[in-house]
Amino acid sequence: MFKAIQINKDDKGYHAELTQLEDDTLPEGDVTVRVHYSTLNYKDGLAITGKAPVVRRFPMVPGIDLVGTVEACSSDAFAVGDTVLLNGFGVGEVHWGGLAQRARLNSDWLIRLPAGLSGREAMSIGTAGYTAMLCVHALQRNGVTPEQGDILVTGANGGVGSFAIGLLSRLGYRVVASTGRPNEVDYLQQLGAAEIVDRQLLSGPGKPLQQERWAGAVDSVGSHTLANVLASTRYGGTVAACGLAQGADLATTVMPFILRGVTLAGIDSVMRPKADRVSAWDQLAGLVDESMLTGIAHEIGLEHVIETATALLEGKVRGRVVVTLD
Repeated sequence: MFKAIQINKDDKGYHAELTQLEDDTLPEGDVTVRVHYSTLNYKDGLAITGKAPVVRRFPMVPGIDLVGTVEACSSDAFAVGDTVLLNGFGVGEVHWGGLAQRARLNSDWLIRLPAGLSGREAMSIGTAGYTAMLCVHALQRNGVTPEQGDILVTGANGGVGSFAIGLLSRLGYRVVASTGRPNEVDYLQQLGAAEIVDRQLLSGPGKPLQQERWAGAVDSVGSHTLANVLASTRYGGTVAACGLAQGADLATTVMPFILRGVTLAGIDSVMRPKADRVSAWDQLAGLVDESMLTGIAHEIGLEHVIETATALLEGKVRGRVVVTLD
């Protein structure tokens, strides 16, 4: 048997609980993994609390990230004892995920843990850091260099925002962080933010074109915030959009795109091809060290996941939450 967070929907309603499951309840897959660490992401919080219809099959084990050791593999992709890493691919939504001591998965979804990273470090980075790295790659592919000016990071205190600040600053960019938590200024500056702006300046309806300010941006907020970021991005700039913490709506116009040549780059981390995943994680292994992770991540046990999920959605959690399964 193994411990897991399980979500059920029945006559009593929608509920998540910490429970014990039999090994033979594991779903189909060609790899069985002993999970050492998982994470608690915003999507996991939505799934556990039922605040959004993230889960599409019941019962479900949430957890979109995991790292662990291969216990059995019926394909030639991995050997017993290999340490593997997973982000996305619908786990925690349509296939049982990482918030359990054991997982059975499709080997196509997994990559090997990059050299130089421990399992805990990989989950301290998790989907948030991996997504932030994909956002940085989008800026770089579109020719946004440090010499071109400031990069704005919205949702700066969240997992993606925190890593985006740290990664961009280490790559030589001047980063401006947008936050609604003035008490977190020291944290953001330690990550590498050169300037802090109040999110209220961006979160309301704005003009379709505004004063040019940003050479590029990483946005995990969406809605009015993303519209205002686009309206104030410089000629030829790129905005990487990867989240909807404020909302999924986008009330903007074509003017930033056709008058300033702004690019809106959508970032999907869930179904990303394996080559992109390996590239992002290899670069993360070279850029991230324990000094960055100490400020960004903290660890909880499986027994604290459900209460922490509620706090996460209430905006009371800073940075990354690592869940230890051992």
